Amino acid sequence: MAGSSLLSSLSSSLRRALVALTLFSAAATAQQPPPAAPPAAPAADGALRPKLSGTKPRSRSFDELPGVSEFALRSACVSEFWGCDRSIEAGVVEPLDRKAGEKLPIAFNIHGFGGDHTGAWRSGPQLQKAMADGTTPRMLYVFLNAQWEWGHHEFADSRSGGPWGKALTEEFIPALEAKFDAAGVPAGRLLTGHSSGGWSVLWLQVAYPDFFGGCWATSPDSVDFRDFTGIDIYSFENAYTDPDGQPIMLMRRNGKFTTSIQQFMQMEQQQEPIGGQFFSFNAVFSELGADGMPKPLVDPKTGAIDSAVADSWQPYDIALKMEREWPTLGPKLAGKVHLYMGLIDTFRLEGAAILLKERLAKLGSDAEILLVEGRDHGSIYMPHPELWPKGMMERVHREMFESWKKASGG
Repeated sequence: MAGSSLLSSLSSSLRRALVALTLFSAAATAQQPPPAAPPAAPAADGALRPKLSGTKPRSRSFDELPGVSEFALRSACVSEFWGCDRSIEAGVVEPLDRKAGEKLPIAFNIHGFGGDHTGAWRSGPQLQKAMADGTTPRMLYVFLNAQWEWGHHEFADSRSGGPWGKALTEEFIPALEAKFDAAGVPAGRLLTGHSSGGWSVLWLQVAYPDFFGGCWATSPDSVDFRDFTGIDIYSFENAYTDPDGQPIMLMRRNGKFTTSIQQFMQMEQQQEPIGGQFFSFNAVFSELGADGMPKPLVDPKTGAIDSAVADSWQPYDIALKMEREWPTLGPKLAGKVHLYMGLIDTFRLEGAAILLKERLAKLGSDAEILLVEGRDHGSIYMPHPELWPKGMMERVHREMFESWKKASGG
């Protein structure tokens, strides 16, 4: 069932849920409707790419809060890639009683799909109060913006989206550290993120193991493409039905599947064919097609998987990358990888985490991968009597600071 017939068969409550839950983040903010696909044009390197609207996809205004500020920097390498100005933005939270010359580590936070860096203004006052009370470590809390016209760029160096990882590590972070007088050493660059942000921070740690001091990825997007929200992209011929011909389910509610991948993807096509979650994956992992747009992994009408596109995604398969590069990566990642995942994840992301854990165990990795019974995409945050009695983020921030103290001899 497709198109209008699909829409008419869904209840109004399911339609609302699909639209809302397209944001792969428990606390994502609503994004502005994406632009229609623009005409393709040659970029600076001669490749055929669409023209984009410019450096900021939407205008924002922020409340004036003490110790909370926006830091934005034009990226030379991403701007060259696109042939127009592109920037990285962040919200920075400082302790209100920061002392002159106090070198602090940075806790970087990357939002899920549909979010942005405005978490700094929502969370800043509470973080500052907790730092003053001594219940949250004294760090710079930096909320990065990874959302753009094509979705969530995940700070990956993408053949379609541009060199966002290079821009972050070579341009943005050095400039931010200089501006805010941060510690400016790998041990003082600590990463956490949820959902698409969870994938981002694990990717950054693996891709730049000498640059970052540790990552705490929560409910990340699929980290092993043998289970891409229930699809083995390398062996399945179709994303809508499994090899036995059964519909592949995607979304859960209260631990029970409610929505198939076919329903989700076709609803996404109705709502936002450019900039939706699955389009965003194409924009990060795929090469450009002849039309200047990212090659789709899945035909949204039929569900057919393009095996050539699937194979081309291998460089972004984190589990595969870690396995192939383990002799070099293993020593560099010791003590740096932490992943928390609920076993009834709302978007069926737990399967990939399980596969990654199995793969790393065989490699002898000390990565901490916690698979939490009874927790979903959002409830993973809530206090857990054994794992995080004061909430997941309290544990993350505490372990970040302990890591920094151990590395810095503090």
